[in-house]
Amino acid sequence: MPPVSISCLTALSFLLQVVECSSYKQSEAKNHPKISIDEKHINSQKTYEIEVHGILLWASMGLLMPIGILTMRISTSTTDFPPSKHKILIYVHAVLQVVSVLITTVGAVLSMIKFENAFDNSHQRIGLALYAAVYLQVLIGFRRPKRGSRGRSAWYFLHWLLGTTICLVGILNVYTGLQAYHKRTSKSTTLWTVVFAAQVSFMAIFYLFQDKWDYILRQGVIIISPGCDSENSQAQVENQVKDVVIVNEPCRKSNSLGTYFSRTNALNKLFQLT
Repeated sequence: MPPVSISCLTALSFLLQVVECSSYKQSEAKNHPKISIDEKHINSQKTYEIEVHGILLWASMGLLMPIGILTMRISTSTTDFPPSKHKILIYVHAVLQVVSVLITTVGAVLSMIKFENAFDNSHQRIGLALYAAVYLQVLIGFRRPKRGSRGRSAWYFLHWLLGTTICLVGILNVYTGLQAYHKRTSKSTTLWTVVFAAQVSFMAIFYLFQDKWDYILRQGVIIISPGCDSENSQAQVENQVKDVVIVNEPCRKSNSLGTYFSRTNALNKLFQLT
């Protein structure tokens, strides 16, 4: 074959390869926008599902459950309420906890259906343990013994301990969920972390001050106990501010042994025998 024909065939094959490469690049360029659009749509939908899951679990374990515990704290630490108000607070506690369990169930079903539950991170593991503990607490709550029965004290301690643990661990898992959300979507969660920390701090302060409020109000009151030493009472009054309220309160015994002797009059009987 002449050299001219060989060079022509070589040039022709080179041109064919160039045309094939350009057509392949054009077809890939046409299909690539569709793929990127689909990926963006899937990512946005997954982000939305994660946000819904987070809002549901925050509302149940981060808000309603702590409020339910605060209502019981108010009921047990306030003695001025009539029995009817105590009963109302107990019903409010039960309703809040039942609603929180229902919301937790919706969040659990959403996570099982929509998410990849490999349980390879702390948030998913803690969440699974919380689901089991929540339903166990529901069973314990509905199995409440009557007041005065033999197992009432043990039931109350178990119910209080498990409920407090669920609340604290649930609040902790909200923070781990925010971290997982930031890791998954690269979105900033600083604002939500600060807002949730402020909410938890307010609830903790409110919880701690329930049994201290009456004590704080009594700091401006001089308590005179009838039956106690009058000289000590007079010295106590003189050391206090003049413009205060004086309240009569029964004398507090120093210990149980003194209470026993005062009630049984054992010392007088002993003196009579001697």
